[in-house]
Amino acid sequence: DGGKGLVWLTGSQPFHLMKNVGESLAGRVAVMQLQGLSLEESLGWGKDVTPFLPGNAPPANNMPATAASPLTWVFDAIWRGGFPALQGDNAANRDLYYASYLQTYLQRDVRDLAQVGDLTVFTRFVRSAAARTAQLVNMADMARDVGIAPNTAKQWLSILQASGLIWLLEPYHTNVSKRMVKAPKLYFLDSGLAAYLTEWSTPATLEAGAMSGAIFESWVVAELLKSYWHCGKQAPLYYYRDKDQKEIDVLIVKDGTLYPIEIKKTSNPGRDAVRHFSVLEKLGLPVGPGAIICLSNERLPITTNAEAIPAWQVA
Repeated sequence: DGGKGLVWLTGSQPFHLMKNVGESLAGRVAVMQLQGLSLEESLGWGKDVTPFLPGNAPPANNMPATAASPLTWVFDAIWRGGFPALQGDNAANRDLYYASYLQTYLQRDVRDLAQVGDLTVFTRFVRSAAARTAQLVNMADMARDVGIAPNTAKQWLSILQASGLIWLLEPYHTNVSKRMVKAPKLYFLDSGLAAYLTEWSTPATLEAGAMSGAIFESWVVAELLKSYWHCGKQAPLYYYRDKDQKEIDVLIVKDGTLYPIEIKKTSNPGRDAVRHFSVLEKLGLPVGPGAIICLSNERLPITTNAEAIPAWQVA
């Protein structure tokens, strides 16, 4: 801002630039949350990225002609993750990179954020969190898995959140106070790190494995978040679940309108995938177009107000 303030970019790769710190910073501070590269950014399409919203026109970019099927191509990107050093023909060794990243994260960031006596136990906690990506937070279960007290698990989860490794997706309710008492969903923000921590050795084993759906959902949620964060916007994302266990993976709430999104690891979703969208009508708010983010080759209409969107077009 012309040398009169502070730009603070937060996330898994923080960057700090400070000028004239002695001055009052009121009105001179910009805070942006930056994660690893989105898929579009890794392909050189970053200048075309806009905050995702169902119903918007699709991006002009197409899947590269040299790419394999969407399933293979997307899961290669998911397994690799978003760190810049892991992109392109001269990418670093993926396993060595994540092993070094984890060691650096534990020895630097964790010790800066809190007094963790046993880094080995904390590492187990990080792996436990990765194994629970795309699930509702259950602090008692996480504590029991690692052998720590629930209060310690709560503190350590806040460390993962503060350091940009995870995102807690809050439930949506028209009553804000009721919204706060329900459990959030945990999402690991870098899919490559999540795959490394849960020990999937190749994109093919990840895609065929038991966690493929959860890590695919986590990757899509992270791409949605990046489409907002990397444009300097707040991400108005929630999930929906009612007393009848009807659930919608993601709700984008923009200008008082609800935009429902389901995330499915399929190339051919049917009308059944959007069956819960209708429950939003009882909330008394306008409901906009919906989307199923999936592995289809192209955008396809599902109903008059919902369409299937390829996962590589989340921008």
